[in-house]
Amino acid sequence: MENNSRPALTTWSEDEQAFREAVRGFAEAEIRPLVQKMDHSAEMSPDLVQKLFAMGLMGIESPEKYGGAGSTFTMACLAVEEIGRVDGSVSVLVDVQNTLTTNAFLKWGKDGQKEKYLSRMAKDWVGAYALSESSSGSDAFALKLKAELKGDKYILNGSKLWITNANEANLFIVFANVDASKGYKGITAFIVEKTFPGFSVGKKEDKVGIRASSTCELLFSNCEVPVANVLGEVGKGYKIAIETLNEGRIGIGAQMVGIAQGAYEAALSYIKTREQFGKNIAQFQGVQFQLAEMRTQLEAARLMVYNAARLKDSGQDFIESAAMAKLFASKAAEKITSLAIDLFGGNGFTKEYPVEKFWRDAKIGQIYEGTSNMQLQTIAKMELEKAE
Repeated sequence: MENNSRPALTTWSEDEQAFREAVRGFAEAEIRPLVQKMDHSAEMSPDLVQKLFAMGLMGIESPEKYGGAGSTFTMACLAVEEIGRVDGSVSVLVDVQNTLTTNAFLKWGKDGQKEKYLSRMAKDWVGAYALSESSSGSDAFALKLKAELKGDKYILNGSKLWITNANEANLFIVFANVDASKGYKGITAFIVEKTFPGFSVGKKEDKVGIRASSTCELLFSNCEVPVANVLGEVGKGYKIAIETLNEGRIGIGAQMVGIAQGAYEAALSYIKTREQFGKNIAQFQGVQFQLAEMRTQLEAARLMVYNAARLKDSGQDFIESAAMAKLFASKAAEKITSLAIDLFGGNGFTKEYPVEKFWRDAKIGQIYEGTSNMQLQTIAKMELEKAE
């Protein structure tokens, strides 16, 4: 029989395995001791953010000439997963930095923009991605932020909502419309620095989960953005938004796998030590069945996420796989974290134990970077197109 040497999706190269272990060690040593405090205060530790940079986790795909690791999208997903296993808030900070903001620069940035901004993002600048507004959530292109060309600057007026990393960010990829009469074809992407005149960070949301991750309003009052800070082409912002979000969804899938893994490990450890009726509850068949269901859902989610990531890295079409991975992984995370609470019993419903936080953190996966309904729509549309 012919030997097929192709590895399994969860078989990592030596570099990938070493990186995964390094990130896990970092998460255990540097993040876990801060999780409860950051969740309670709803604030990200500034010292921890600097340690993420020092660890090389904020420029994973950025070329080495810009100070990055020059690595792969899959490596970025490994980092997002391993950090999510400990804390979903830190995980999404790393995710937005790598799979959204950095990827947008890598694909659409001019050489000067890459030199200036990727270098800072690999060193000490956090990036954010500003698309959503009060009137444009799932209908992403109904945005009302206006950009008017005046001389060598664009003047932006309006606001953004639900922007992840807003408090920590030094730069923002902002989508605004330069010509409302053209509809979505007027949408343009701008690189906005935190210090630009007329820009400010507004209200911070008080969230159920991923509480240490800042989610804020952005305010633009005659905000001045140099023409040189247009990302890509004028009027092609819609294309940047669509393609970047397609990639970002894989990162969210990896975050959900990490959160589910953390909850699963906590539950597995607990049922081996919790005793009822004279024996630990892991010996009861009903509990074993729940454990098996959790593990199967987790494995399926992980395989879907890393299949999509490897498709992306190999230059193959990954859009439908990304939508399916995010859809499935986010639902699996909600189910696994909920079952973890069930297995902890009354203890699971208290903040003394970790599983209630995993459950709270998991819910956002079905909402941001494209709701589950939007993923279903994408999958169905692509399947129907195949049948034509």
